[in-house]
Amino acid sequence: MKPQVEAFYDALTGTVSYVVFDAPGGHAAIIDPVLDFDVKSGRSSTRQAERIIGFVRAQALQLDWIIETHAHADHLSAAQYLKQQLGGQIAIGEHIHRVQTVFKALFNLEPAFAVDGSQFDRLFADGEEFAIGALSARALWVPGHTPADMAYLIGDALFVGDTLFMPDLGTARCDFPGGDAHALFRSIRSLLALPLTTRMFMCHDYPPAGRSAAWQSSVAAQRLHNIHVHDGVTEAQFVAMREARDATLEVPELILPAVQVNIRAGAWPPADDNGVAYLRLPLNVL
Repeated sequence: MKPQVEAFYDALTGTVSYVVFDAPGGHAAIIDPVLDFDVKSGRSSTRQAERIIGFVRAQALQLDWIIETHAHADHLSAAQYLKQQLGGQIAIGEHIHRVQTVFKALFNLEPAFAVDGSQFDRLFADGEEFAIGALSARALWVPGHTPADMAYLIGDALFVGDTLFMPDLGTARCDFPGGDAHALFRSIRSLLALPLTTRMFMCHDYPPAGRSAAWQSSVAAQRLHNIHVHDGVTEAQFVAMREARDATLEVPELILPAVQVNIRAGAWPPADDNGVAYLRLPLNVL
């Protein structure tokens, strides 16, 4: 079956979340949901999540999955809130333990914080197949941006996470812990080996002047027009470009709060004895 896809763009973080479903009244998955967070005040809200909830309920969908492509550095995940409201299992790739290990050390998290991915309901292996109602889906390990990134092929629709952007923007950075430009090039080329008509859905768009936000492309369009990895670009050329570009990029505004929450499957850290949960800010480390 060809999945139906509804996109929800968050202009503040440039993130695109998706509801993927087999039919109205059927089964659905939510991919990469955003929890609104104001870093100045430390307050969260569920404005973006409520948009998704409204759509799921209007379509009378049963939510099977809340899927993360990776532990995002640019937004906090609304996975826990959506699970409370709609049910479903929270899933991510099995290599999340590598990211958890790095950031448990960076933030000096509580000893009880497990680095085995157990905060998530399901850990997908590379090539693992699963179902969304009548839809067949497959998890694909695509390291490079981080060592734990996943893409998800659902029917003819590929959700690429932080591998590719729209063709005029290119590809994702590789300078986070465990990132690797060589690995990203190989991951992208594996995705671009899929049929040319495969629909590709981006996790982010930062539209340049002159166009509005966009998030759907295709294997054919990426192979022809992606400014970083179109057909003919070699691995050596890509790595040289990516490493030079990454050296000029600023740290994402929300990386410190986002990673602390997202490695917990969208949950807050345990509250202190005063009943308040706190996020940590390592000084002079990054």
